[in-house]
Amino acid sequence: MSVPIYQQALGPGFLRLQPELQEYFSLAPGSGQYGVGEGTFDVVGCRQQWLRPLLRLTGGEEAFFPEYGENIPFRIENHAHQDPFGRSSLTARREIRFPERSRLFQDTTSATTRGGSTQLVDYVGRYRRLVTDLNLDVTAEGRLRGVSEASRLFLGPLRVPLPAALDAKAYAEQWWDPAEGSNGRHRIQVKVIQPQIGLVLVYAGAFDYRLRPYSGGSSAQSGSSAQSFLPRYAQPDRWENRV
Repeated sequence: MSVPIYQQALGPGFLRLQPELQEYFSLAPGSGQYGVGEGTFDVVGCRQQWLRPLLRLTGGEEAFFPEYGENIPFRIENHAHQDPFGRSSLTARREIRFPERSRLFQDTTSATTRGGSTQLVDYVGRYRRLVTDLNLDVTAEGRLRGVSEASRLFLGPLRVPLPAALDAKAYAEQWWDPAEGSNGRHRIQVKVIQPQIGLVLVYAGAFDYRLRPYSGGSSAQSGSSAQSFLPRYAQPDRWENRV
């Protein structure tokens, strides 16, 4: 079984994560398992009403959405696999259950090598057209922090880097809260901020997490088919290998 991509990127720092976070981020291709989290977002979506019509136009991308709510239930699935280009990857599929409708938010994080070290690259949305670099750090408390930087769009053959004045950065933090619930829960907080607009998207909440075996999937077997297995419903409409 291959080394989990977050462990590749963090190196020795991975062991400074809270034990529960180490378990969460240890999913690797070929394990025969996938992760399922279920919980509630205290807040989720776009707070700025004037911006929501624009986000409504991009709703089909399954990356941004115009709704905003509090105490919204959600479910996340994590699938470790190799992408079609042989890179070790982790695909996350989030279902956010607003009262009016459910929204999907999906991405694939892939490990690439730059300058002899591992860099995580995140491909966002059902068509994987928006791509960002992920810079990770471990706090003194053992929390994982991540910042998405240097975004670019892939529009057909075009690679369009977003200038700093237009680029939106995502600031994420995840940790284990032993005081949450009866036995402790995972907590996550993400803010997407654009310099000219301000806060574009936010979600923060708590969830329970467990691993489940694939049922009848090739990932339960050995060999290259297991490494590359990703359920059909979790696959994007398009893959991208450019960075």
